[in-house]
Amino acid sequence: MQETPFCLRVRHLLPYSMSDSNTTDFTNPSTFILLGIPGLEVAHVWISIPFFTMYAIAILGNFTILFIVKMEPSLHGPMYYFVCMLAVTDLVLSTSILPKTLSIFWFNSREIDFSACLTQMYFIHSFLAMESGIFVAMALDRYVAICHPLRHSTILTNPVVAKIGLTVVLRGFMLMLPFPLLARLWPYCRINIIPHTHCEHIAVVKLACADIRISNYYGLFVLFFLTGLDVFFIAVSYSQILKAIFSLSTKDARLKTFGTCSSHLCVILAFYIPGLFSLLMQRFGDNVALHFHVLMANMYPLVPPMLNPIIYGVRTRHIRDRLLRLFSHKRT
Repeated sequence: MQETPFCLRVRHLLPYSMSDSNTTDFTNPSTFILLGIPGLEVAHVWISIPFFTMYAIAILGNFTILFIVKMEPSLHGPMYYFVCMLAVTDLVLSTSILPKTLSIFWFNSREIDFSACLTQMYFIHSFLAMESGIFVAMALDRYVAICHPLRHSTILTNPVVAKIGLTVVLRGFMLMLPFPLLARLWPYCRINIIPHTHCEHIAVVKLACADIRISNYYGLFVLFFLTGLDVFFIAVSYSQILKAIFSLSTKDARLKTFGTCSSHLCVILAFYIPGLFSLLMQRFGDNVALHFHVLMANMYPLVPPMLNPIIYGVRTRHIRDRLLRLFSHKRT
């Protein structure tokens, strides 16, 4: 079986001993080897500092958001329920990636079990899909709150919010299920080394010595169908929101109303722009340096979980005020 250009490219990154010992023929490998960031191995310890900092901020910030919403009865409403869903999603997403990445950087622990690799792949992509769905739910909440304020409490009741949340979770799990199932079906031969910090879908299936067009086509379908539909619904919601805002009589009223959407817009931009750039670059950026591919692929699932609690903590008045009261009470 002839090696793919991708496998040859990975082989050139390896020391001779590693290349020789990890390129035997096999159908399903028992383990994969994660290289970390190829070409920057000597800087892994230094690179781990910003990675660990992002993870620590994400954990602390999202748990703080969950604690504040739980402890403050005035925050028990649809908008803040969706913020809590986002916080839980961010916690799972960052925890699916960072512990293994940091173990590579700090302890050179590169091996990952084949089943664990597929499980990590599934969790990463499922929770990325859930995060996108939560942004659509938040856009719906802002649309109802601004365009139909008198009906907000009757439209977005607790059972409706629960059904929306369940739909978002099931959609993420169901749509991403073919990724690990297809990856398990492919035969793998000659190389089991992934030039990445985690088991990203394309990085894994490119190691298969088979025609993986089904995986590629399904990945593109998910990218453009799921993400495209989500962006479309968000755009439609905000077109109606902006129309309602510009119909207000005073500038102060327009600014105040738009301010209720600013946090949501910030987290949307922080999620979709680097995510789309990274995914498209993985599929079409063959001439881009491999370490840049890996760094970008780490940014879009790691930066939003760090930024989201900061954005909502700073720009959402109710959360900010409750947080300030909490710290002032501790100092007293």
